Amino acid sequence: LFRFAPGYTQQPLATTLDWSEWGGFGSAVEMCNNNGACRKANGGVMCPSYRVTGEEQHLTRGRANSLRLALSGQLGADALSSDAMRETMDLCVGCKGCKRECPTGVDMAKMKVEFLHHYHQRHRRSIKDRLIAYLPRYAMFASRFAPLLNLRNRVGLLAWFGERTLGLSAQRSLPRWHAQRFNDEQVLTGNEDAGNGEVVLLVDTFNRYFESDNARAAHAVLVAAGYRVHLLQAADGKRPLCCGRTFLASGMVDEARSEARRLLDAVRPYVSRGIPIIGLEPSCLLTLRDEYRSMLPGDETEALAQQAMLLEEFLAAQQQQGKLQLKLKPLAARRVLVHGHCHQKAFATMSAMQQTLKLIPDLEVEVIDSGCCGMAGAFGYEASHYDLSMKMAELDLLPAVRAAEADTLLVANGTSCRHQIEDGAERTARHIACILQDALD
Repeated sequence: LFRFAPGYTQQPLATTLDWSEWGGFGSAVEMCNNNGACRKANGGVMCPSYRVTGEEQHLTRGRANSLRLALSGQLGADALSSDAMRETMDLCVGCKGCKRECPTGVDMAKMKVEFLHHYHQRHRRSIKDRLIAYLPRYAMFASRFAPLLNLRNRVGLLAWFGERTLGLSAQRSLPRWHAQRFNDEQVLTGNEDAGNGEVVLLVDTFNRYFESDNARAAHAVLVAAGYRVHLLQAADGKRPLCCGRTFLASGMVDEARSEARRLLDAVRPYVSRGIPIIGLEPSCLLTLRDEYRSMLPGDETEALAQQAMLLEEFLAAQQQQGKLQLKLKPLAARRVLVHGHCHQKAFATMSAMQQTLKLIPDLEVEVIDSGCCGMAGAFGYEASHYDLSMKMAELDLLPAVRAAEADTLLVANGTSCRHQIEDGAERTARHIACILQDALD
């Protein structure tokens, strides 16, 4: 049946996320009006999978139409949790480009989370999916064996074994566990007499265990700017907090919701006092502004969404208000090339990146006109997606990085983006926090 034709109806679906903002999940799917804006071949974020495959199935519009046909019963009784639908949704990298660039605001990334929840009610998750999803819960223990775990990247046989048993590409290096993880107790809270106010620093799993220098740099920059820095810790005093992003990526919404409640319990006293909540990893911090409102709708998550911001957003806002007291000196490098994380682009935070970097005297800032880097969390690590991941990177990002002069600084705030640049171009990209730390006067 054609959409809205006589007799066209949608089967009721008990959803795990709140879709009331759209009038229900079915209504959110119907927001796709087939305008085809997602079919553009270059520029912008969406739709990276279509740009490398050229297939309608792997396009925001194609996925929305498949979901619409499934909800209206035209693909069979169990179409929403079928392997065919799984194949249709498989190459959605959750970039959220459609959320921003689609004229009707179709949010396919969130729809994929809902789909995966229903799909895995009938299909078991792989060991790989569980290993990635539960990372925040075992990382504290695993980090003690950092030298041993890091052998995987140096011993070809281990990489081969990992691909055969887990499906993680042997051609791809894995994130390196840091020998000294970020430890809240070992970092001073900052100047107790700081006159610029208080902030809360949320250190995510990736910047705690894999790239802890980023968290240390962010802490140093905030202290240097005169803020009293609170390090967000779990109210129960147990393992470090997590936003739940890895669980959402596997459709494990109940587990993600559990992590969200832990974080909300910890952040509540600060939110009630209007203190900014600052994060470093875009996919983690922006989860507080987006998915939390769908997992746990209410005043509490709305208030958190208003106060959660990336480091560069906070610094740029303080500068615009004339409150920022951060003394920076010129760097040896005079040019910086910036790659924006997809979620930064989807939430229009890239201007804050530029404004903050321009605080460094004599620094020329250029943003790469690029789409998704192709990593998209765990997507690019999987053997089944490795070739597509590299094709996405070769569309815009990697050619621009290779063309950059050797003394040009490379900045990328997403941990996956930095990894793709290192693997694909053998160049090192850094988080903006580290660049600012280098420029501290």
